[in-house]
Amino acid sequence: MKKKHVLLIHLFYWFYIINQALFPIYIGKVDKSFPGNHQYLFEVCLATLMNVITFYTIYFTFPVLMNFRNRIAAVFSGLVIIAILTSFRTPLEFISWKFFNSMPQEELVFEWAYFWNNLRLVIITGIYAVLIWFMIRSFETQKLRDELVKQQQAGELALLRSQINPHFLFNTLNNIYSLVYKKSDEAPAAVMKLSSIMRYMLYDATGDRVPLDKEIEYLRSFIELQKLRIRHPESVSFTIEGNTEGRTIAPMMLISFVENAFKHGSKTHQPFIVIRLSVKNGRIIYEVVNHLRKTSLARNESESGIGLGLIKKRLAILYPDKHHLQITEDADTFSIKLEIMN
Repeated sequence: MKKKHVLLIHLFYWFYIINQALFPIYIGKVDKSFPGNHQYLFEVCLATLMNVITFYTIYFTFPVLMNFRNRIAAVFSGLVIIAILTSFRTPLEFISWKFFNSMPQEELVFEWAYFWNNLRLVIITGIYAVLIWFMIRSFETQKLRDELVKQQQAGELALLRSQINPHFLFNTLNNIYSLVYKKSDEAPAAVMKLSSIMRYMLYDATGDRVPLDKEIEYLRSFIELQKLRIRHPESVSFTIEGNTEGRTIAPMMLISFVENAFKHGSKTHQPFIVIRLSVKNGRIIYEVVNHLRKTSLARNESESGIGLGLIKKRLAILYPDKHHLQITEDADTFSIKLEIMN
């Protein structure tokens, strides 16, 4: 909690206490002639001073007592503090009464009733001090917890990205190596596409969000590289619908589904991979459908793949309660549909 917020809490408390003390003046219950009005104001100031001393003595000593290892010593010290605070209030009240001659001289004697009344006031003020201390402490603790959660989530996202990047680079470099080995004319274009992809991964994809258009360009380059290595590149389609301008998305959020589709859908006898991305009513709708080999389950994670489990975890961190992922699998088709509220 910021210092100004703590200060506001204290100021609000004292405004309430002083306002309650002055309430009899507001409603005309105090004699406005001297010495009545002046005595009451003096007593209000004196009582406020005593309450301030009592409040902050307990407010600052309570956390110290909480750290005592010996609970008996902590309780004893607390009782001593309460006794001292109670003892110094009564003489000050007598001084006030004597100064204004508001009580006959013969009545200015110590009575236990005064002591018990002051003890009650010390305890009540102390309870308020402890409650405010706990309230401020709870706010500060919650803030620390929120910061720890953010740091943990940032660490998890960094770990997920580190698991994505090596896998992608490993496959892509293998593809380019194959083209170079075959002395294919498509090798230079593949290198340029890889350069574009690396630029995106190293510089553009470092933030929390990137323009959707850049993510689409990244997907398109990836798909073109993958099409170089499959027998039926015409079986792969990638379509965009709706206005993507001004939309943002978490970087590299969509690539894993495409990787999964090429891994399992391009090695079948009747391969097809259909990728659709649309923007409708403020939602990003992303669909990937691919043919599935009977001997392979697309849900299984491999040594070179990120796995759908990690994708779900990343979605849960970046889009809590703002996404819907539907996975459908039948005998020969695997499909995913991801909706992100943007």
